Amino acid sequence: MSTEERIRLKQREAELLKRISRLKQAMNETRELETLANKGQLFKKAQEELRRVQERPSVERDAMVAEARKAMKRDPVRCPVRAWVCAVFLFYLSGPLGSSHYGQEFEGLSREFEPEILRAMSRGNIPSAAVALVYNDRLIWAGAYGYSNAWARTPAFTETVYLIGSTFKTMSTFALLQQMEQGKFKLDDPVNAYLTDFKIQGDLPSNPVTFRHLLTHTSGLPPYTDPKEVERLYGNPCPTETLVKHIAGLRKESPPGAVFTYSCLNYITLASIVKSVTGKNLAEFADENIFRPLGMKRTFFVPPADRVDLCVPTQVYEGKPLRGVVHDPLARLQGGVSGNAGLFSTADDLAVFAQMMLDGGALGKVRILGPLAVERMTEIFPKAGPAGRGLGWDLDSDYASVRGDLFGPASYGHSGYTGTSVWIDPETRTAVIFLTNRVHPDDKADIIAMRSKVANVVAGSILVK
Repeated sequence: MSTEERIRLKQREAELLKRISRLKQAMNETRELETLANKGQLFKKAQEELRRVQERPSVERDAMVAEARKAMKRDPVRCPVRAWVCAVFLFYLSGPLGSSHYGQEFEGLSREFEPEILRAMSRGNIPSAAVALVYNDRLIWAGAYGYSNAWARTPAFTETVYLIGSTFKTMSTFALLQQMEQGKFKLDDPVNAYLTDFKIQGDLPSNPVTFRHLLTHTSGLPPYTDPKEVERLYGNPCPTETLVKHIAGLRKESPPGAVFTYSCLNYITLASIVKSVTGKNLAEFADENIFRPLGMKRTFFVPPADRVDLCVPTQVYEGKPLRGVVHDPLARLQGGVSGNAGLFSTADDLAVFAQMMLDGGALGKVRILGPLAVERMTEIFPKAGPAGRGLGWDLDSDYASVRGDLFGPASYGHSGYTGTSVWIDPETRTAVIFLTNRVHPDDKADIIAMRSKVANVVAGSILVK
């Protein structure tokens, strides 16, 4: 370990100790207050107070927090709602924990988008968030906010493991394109030729479903299929190969190449092809050929038992929040390994993945994909019609709101149902990783507008292209 790394580690340890101290103090005050106040009546008032305080400049905000703590100590029963430590505690917990290494191209960046995240937390839209920003081949900033577990009040860190949902579809594409670079298939090859007993209903020899159709969501397959029906027919767990045969028998909604229909079934089918071509399931192949070479140590399917506590919970299922278990029902039926969802990762690890993308498929001396393959997968594919998609990546579809309004047409990314997103702009060599567990605990939050605003703030802070 270099001297610089030791210094950063010591700084990190000091940050953690300070935060733990503040956390303990605030928790003690919260316990005292909860014995004296009706939580139900005060929570609504505390939210109103929180919104009011958030609009103030940081100096005034710190002064108001200090005033609230003094008032609570003087008379915790009669002092105004401001003294309710729940609101104050949120400010202590909501400050970002992470490294801050701004270049001159960024000015006060986190101070600009933090209020938007805090507002979403105060409204109950998200319990936590982790953000990482990449610029010019390096991680320039990372921070975490709020409670990763709203019930247990577990603070979020940049090392907190999030279920990244469909954001992983881009990594599924890597597994296939690595095989394409080895000459094992072409994008316009029919899928039927690579899967035993896989015959898509209504597939015509003159216009078959190809790899290109699956990768760009123009296959004509429906968006999803009923997981309860799948479980009834084939049991639980259901092998991917069995599920793919079921998918093949579904009626197509349109001819291949005619219409863009975002479909998880495309990528479940692609995962089966990866196993057919490589002899390894998607989890094994991705770990050996993507995650481990890049040093993504907190990225995996089906978290090991000693990593489950690092994972954020998602939606409540059968009376308990899912934790370390994939949220998507079809992925869950497959034992957690699926091409459409199921991967767990951190903001830090995804920043590494984004750096590799910005460097044309390589990170240092480690090459994951060739630069030409990266270029082809990150441009609107010419044969994909109105899709606005690259190969795995989104550039200009109706789902591309994560981009915001300022990143240009060459930028690309992907979002996930659970509240995660990655957006990369090669023009400014910038990447924004934004992770939340918005589905915890009740799957009712909407964060589309917030993600766009965060992207706008980051893009607006770039002063040099």
